[in-house]
Amino acid sequence: MSTINNNPKVTLVGAGPGDKDLITIKGVEAIKQADCILYDALVNPEILTFSKKDTPCIFVGKRFNNHKFSQNEINELLVKKALKLGHVVRLKGGDPFVFGRGSEELDYIESFDIQTEIVPGISSALAVPAIQGIPLTKRGISESFWVITGTTSNGNISKDIKLGAQSSATLVILMGLRNFSLIMEEIKQSRHKYTPFAIIQNGSLPSEKITIETINNYKNVIDEIDYSSPGIIVIGDVVTEHPSFLDEEIQRVLNHPF
Repeated sequence: MSTINNNPKVTLVGAGPGDKDLITIKGVEAIKQADCILYDALVNPEILTFSKKDTPCIFVGKRFNNHKFSQNEINELLVKKALKLGHVVRLKGGDPFVFGRGSEELDYIESFDIQTEIVPGISSALAVPAIQGIPLTKRGISESFWVITGTTSNGNISKDIKLGAQSSATLVILMGLRNFSLIMEEIKQSRHKYTPFAIIQNGSLPSEKITIETINNYKNVIDEIDYSSPGIIVIGDVVTEHPSFLDEEIQRVLNHPF
């Protein structure tokens, strides 16, 4: 007969964009105290070394067409482990409330009267462009930025991409690489053809890769995208702030003279 823990708790922890050193101190402290950890595909496994020696760490990651657990199964497992073991840490890449379904999980857990806590994480939407020297806002260039999903629950691009393209804001698109061409064609309808964009994959990790082009030439980079790696798309004039932008522009002119 299984016993029920008298102090069940689930802490939702944002693991940051990838680099294990970019998790918050509060997040590390939660991991150290955890009796069980459920972690996602975008979490750097090195972060798990902060846990106690015998803490069970369960991979529940979901990537494109490869879901080890459904969302309902993850919800149920969080409750089951909390009731049995005590303090469960739900470790999610970036920030749990930025396209992380963290709110859905909390709603389910709290319906069982289980205590919850939230430890925010650094979202890749903010950190990854910054690491590359791309500001999302800059006086005289961009007054705001939009963070938009590139793939909705039905697989289509978000309608907000069209609205964002009509603004002057910097656009940061997450989970958009598989719909890259559709997104670029939508952006072209409203932005000038020389608007620069950057694709940044494996942000904050040693394998980080950035590709810079203009929306008029987006087809030139399609074959360079590694669809097995996570990435973000940054669109807007702030991309010109990247240290290599001028060099790449010069090479484009030399290779494709008017």
